[in-house]
Amino acid sequence: IAANQQSVPIASALMRSPDELTQIFRSRGLKMTPQRQTIFRVLHGSAVHPTAEAVFDSVRREMPTISLRTVYQTLNDLAAMGEIQAIDLGTGSARFDPHTGPHHHLVCEVCGRVHDVEAELPGVTAPNAEAFGFTVNTTEIVFRGRCRDCTAAGYTSRVEDRSASAPAHDPFQEASSA
Repeated sequence: IAANQQSVPIASALMRSPDELTQIFRSRGLKMTPQRQTIFRVLHGSAVHPTAEAVFDSVRREMPTISLRTVYQTLNDLAAMGEIQAIDLGTGSARFDPHTGPHHHLVCEVCGRVHDVEAELPGVTAPNAEAFGFTVNTTEIVFRGRCRDCTAAGYTSRVEDRSASAPAHDPFQEASSA
């Protein structure tokens, strides 16, 4: 993958509209609340990989009384339905990915920024998976390095070693700075 290659998620693999999600929740007997609808709106059309805390902060601007528990429950419900993916990219917190189709990730080791990578890598296999009793269904690759902003700022430390001066990215602003 070239350092300057930019990947954009395939629109059909992104999360459904807030209206569609409302109908899906109702059809499964899940209670629809203004809080959940606000979470759907915040996530809709986004290609970022927010933590539950980032979703909470964003939703709280519109609905100050929402609880972090409600955000977690809604994100976990969406993940259980296959509408988003809960992913652990080693950035310290679980991320929620609205792109549910096959793809890989670029992760900045300094600030934790995440970008999707659309690439088919048919030659990548798990050696001896069958010897361990595994049947491989999907492959997810995480490419680690430094994002443009951290490289330009001269940051070199890994996310777990960074000082308080390293940038913290608002995941809902990632799309505009990509």
